[in-house]
Amino acid sequence: MRHTLLFTVILLSVLLAGCKEGKLNVASLKIEMQENPEGLSTLTPRFSWQISSNSPDLIQQSYQIQVARSEDDLKKEVNLLWDSGIVSSDGSVLIPYQGQPLSSGSKYFWRVKINTNQGDGNWSKVNYWSMALLNDSEWQAKWIGEDSLSNPGETDKDNTRLAARYLRKSFETRNSTIHRAVLYVAGLGAHEAYLNGNRVSEDVFAPTVSWYPNRVYYNTYDVTPLLQKDKNLLAVKLGNGRYFGMRGSRSQMFGLPRLLAQLDIEYADGTREVIASDESWKVTSKGPIVANNEFDGEEYDARLELTGWETAGYDDASWQQVDIMTAPEGKLTAQPNPNIRVMEEIKPVRISKLADGKFILDMGQNMVGWLKINKLNGKKDQPVTMRFAEILNPDSTIYLANIRSAKVTDIYTPAKDGAFSWEPSFVYHGFRFVEISGLNEQPELSSFTGKVVYDNMETTGQFETSNNIINQTFKNAYWGIRGNYRGMPTDCPQRDERQGWLGDRATGCFGEAFVFNNALLYSKWAQDIEDSQSPEGSISVVSPRYWTIYNDDVTWPAAYFYAAKMLYHQYGDTEPIRKHYPSMKRYLERIQQVSMQDFILTKDTYGDWCMPPEKQELIHSQDPSRKTAGAILSTTMYYSLLNLMVEFAELTGNQQDIQGFKELAGRIKEAYNTTFFNTDSAKYDNNTVTANMLSLRLGLVPEGKEQQVFENIVQKTEVDFNGHVSTGVLGIQQLMRGLTQYGNVDLAYKIATNETYPSWGYMIKKGATTIWELWNGDTADPAMNSANHVMLLGDLIIWYYEDLAGIKNYPGSVAYKKLWMEPRFPEGLSHVKASYKSVYGEIKSEWTKENGSFNWNISIPGNTSAVVKLPKELQIIKPGQNGVRSFKETDSGVEIELGSGNYTLSNR
Repeated sequence: MRHTLLFTVILLSVLLAGCKEGKLNVASLKIEMQENPEGLSTLTPRFSWQISSNSPDLIQQSYQIQVARSEDDLKKEVNLLWDSGIVSSDGSVLIPYQGQPLSSGSKYFWRVKINTNQGDGNWSKVNYWSMALLNDSEWQAKWIGEDSLSNPGETDKDNTRLAARYLRKSFETRNSTIHRAVLYVAGLGAHEAYLNGNRVSEDVFAPTVSWYPNRVYYNTYDVTPLLQKDKNLLAVKLGNGRYFGMRGSRSQMFGLPRLLAQLDIEYADGTREVIASDESWKVTSKGPIVANNEFDGEEYDARLELTGWETAGYDDASWQQVDIMTAPEGKLTAQPNPNIRVMEEIKPVRISKLADGKFILDMGQNMVGWLKINKLNGKKDQPVTMRFAEILNPDSTIYLANIRSAKVTDIYTPAKDGAFSWEPSFVYHGFRFVEISGLNEQPELSSFTGKVVYDNMETTGQFETSNNIINQTFKNAYWGIRGNYRGMPTDCPQRDERQGWLGDRATGCFGEAFVFNNALLYSKWAQDIEDSQSPEGSISVVSPRYWTIYNDDVTWPAAYFYAAKMLYHQYGDTEPIRKHYPSMKRYLERIQQVSMQDFILTKDTYGDWCMPPEKQELIHSQDPSRKTAGAILSTTMYYSLLNLMVEFAELTGNQQDIQGFKELAGRIKEAYNTTFFNTDSAKYDNNTVTANMLSLRLGLVPEGKEQQVFENIVQKTEVDFNGHVSTGVLGIQQLMRGLTQYGNVDLAYKIATNETYPSWGYMIKKGATTIWELWNGDTADPAMNSANHVMLLGDLIIWYYEDLAGIKNYPGSVAYKKLWMEPRFPEGLSHVKASYKSVYGEIKSEWTKENGSFNWNISIPGNTSAVVKLPKELQIIKPGQNGVRSFKETDSGVEIELGSGNYTLSNR
């Protein structure tokens, strides 16, 4: 009996352990790629989730989604707006809603249940989303503001000075339980909203930037917990942002700041109330923010503080009634992407005193954001001035020549002697160093904090290797990429520019997507590009077109197409392609009309921008042998866009366009090779690496000539440039993958790890903590040498992940539903550790190869699979764990198909 009981206990333990091991988990529930978003405008929102299990080879076989107006109805399965029923599918990304029509301003609750090859799951946790105001008629609010220039220095609308506006409205709620309260707000150029003294959100520089003549975004905030019974106070602080840009004739300025705000209150008894911006609000510009400009800085006079202005008890008798402002031209639209937030805080590493009494603060890292002051001793009426710079002069003063006309200066004037704390509201800087003047004693490092800001998005990638140059380059890229996310991908964050240049991101956006979940940012930016398109079809090379540049180039506008491709490739999102297909087609037709002669594209403005010049004091090369002909650049890029449009036409059901795209591409390829290709030498034009590599990678090389063209690239790089990069922005987009694809990963690795000019390693050796605008940024003319640009990354980050770590989409797959994992092993690299949080879950690849030993740990997310390929000389042992679907030895190596799970591959 005792033995029987013992056996039963053991059996039960084994069964329980097995159940625990195979437990299904459904997580990361998102709708429109966000968790519990407020203010969606699409009537067919899309659902996503991730599944996991401790057991390998997990595949979803079906799902069921339910949606209701309340969590209680959902759990009781009554009054459902949508019950998908059991849908046989392994799809778990961007599943469209197909239920009853959704209502404006309503909140919805949803959950999902799955069935897998390992059994049935339980219902997931309940998530929610809310809808925006879907109809213009639902807006009761009016645009309000202060329509005057009444403060010192505000002489005209082209002047760079304008004080912040402070607006407020007191109101009383009904004597009834409040069920829900939602604030819809658009503050141009930027707002901070408060309800009863509390910030309604941690967002900064909200709403996101746009091309205001076509589109104005508003934000949606659930403020239910902040609303009180009886007396309430709604307040908004308005900054200038990009709406009142004030940067002279080249930049756009759209008018004085203005506010549209509507608070919708729903009571428990079903009644509703609206508090809207209108003539009853009050305003003042006589507050402490006496000037604010994104490029020049913020001036704060504490003697003018409006203590308690955002609360109900404040006396606003001296304030004036608001002015009714003209509505902006653009369509009022619910913002689709998250706003900027403070995403990290860093502390300075040292402070030093100059001979003139000023102090230099070193943050230790070139960052983007602002400086927060905490308990710093100041003197009444004595301004404390902070000027921001990326680098120092040899005499330890700040270097401002590369900032151009931006003043990059924050000023705080204390109202009394003693300690004060402060941080700005409507300005950001790109800086590592801060010059501080106006202090009577040396401050402590603890008095300063760097607030790092960028679009609120998840960091999805980590990457490290046995090579320190690669590791630091990745870190520099991480800081540079996120520092240039400002509701649009900008070129730089520090000087008088900070614009959404298209050419900087054409291929770079793919690499960025490994490091950050940038889907919503790039989807929104694609809309900026379309909104900035001319009636004739031209694309502005800066979008939103705060600098209006229509030059009918091909190379820079190509980013429009590549960004849409990236969103499909990386996230499985076809919507940007569907949405922008007509605009893209119209652009290609425009270019064909104005730039194509005998099937060669003749217009080019920028060339292979920022290629390494022959003299390090130059910005651009003056040597014709180094320059790539503009017609080569434009024609190769246009050809690649036609091929993309073939794919886009297939995805969007525009089959009628496919043949035309293919035929035109064929004519272009023929004319291009007739014009530029030397059949005998297999060289394009003057044999630059860029000319040959673009021709090779973009598919224009005649069949059978590929290896000869590649050998010319290698010869040119190794002999003429001593194994260093010789390309600019366009060539670098294809260089690293091209060298690896055609068999010379060692040369790619040499370029990636060089420490002499020109190289990423050279930047590091010169102290860079972000990526420079120029390969020779330490010696070139300061008119154009930002220390924080990311355009010269090219395809480097893609190469890190796809070729070194071996994390790549299987041919025909998108969003890493099926992986192709074939890492490359350059001589001298012994270790790579990479992770990427895909839409299906986290992918990991960590290999070590040294002293004849090889070990590779792989993690493959649930509901995905991978094909792994390794060379024969590694002598890989067949893994014994479950989840190995096949193990095939070939003449060149082994191919292993793996289901989801964790695996270790090693050699004999």
